[in-house]
Amino acid sequence: MAAEPMSEPKNRPTDLDPVELLAAYEAAAPAPLRHEYYEGALLVTPYPDRPHNRAIRLLVGQFEAAGFDHVGFGEGFRFPPREKLKASLAVPDFNVLHREPTDLDEQFRRANGGWYSSELLALVGEVTSTNHEFDTGPKFRTYAASGVPVYVVIHRQEGKAYAYREPVPGEARYEAVEEVKLGDMLPLPAPYPSLDTSVALSS
Repeated sequence: MAAEPMSEPKNRPTDLDPVELLAAYEAAAPAPLRHEYYEGALLVTPYPDRPHNRAIRLLVGQFEAAGFDHVGFGEGFRFPPREKLKASLAVPDFNVLHREPTDLDEQFRRANGGWYSSELLALVGEVTSTNHEFDTGPKFRTYAASGVPVYVVIHRQEGKAYAYREPVPGEARYEAVEEVKLGDMLPLPAPYPSLDTSVALSS
């Protein structure tokens, strides 16, 4: 995704919740932007271009074609502080949930400014754009530390695709990874299908 990270203002109260911080930025922004928050840094994301969205749509379609109903994109998730990492607010490019959100999950979302609990996530995916260092740095650590089972990265700058799995308890990393050239099939752990990464070649 295209993005420009910004550090927190030095005069910001240290106990301000990330949801409140993002709400303040959104209220002051002159144009609609997608905001995320990782490791104490605000990630301001303009609307992605059509090729980026096309890749996401076709990747999501592969999960749906394989029979996965709990697939989504553009949804926000709140990650509690873990392993010395601050609380984070993430909007993965695409995701697969363990289950559909319940009434209790929807109550959590309403109480947290529109952000679902990260405990719902079974798989997250990112299609990189200009600021790919965030996808392979803060986002990687946030997803791993929170125990998200699978993290897929379609890395357009490197021309590669990665599927990280087996988050290590107590550490912000994954134990195993599959790596393929962009355009090849990317194996995912069961029960997921292998992904045809050629859909991102022109994006």
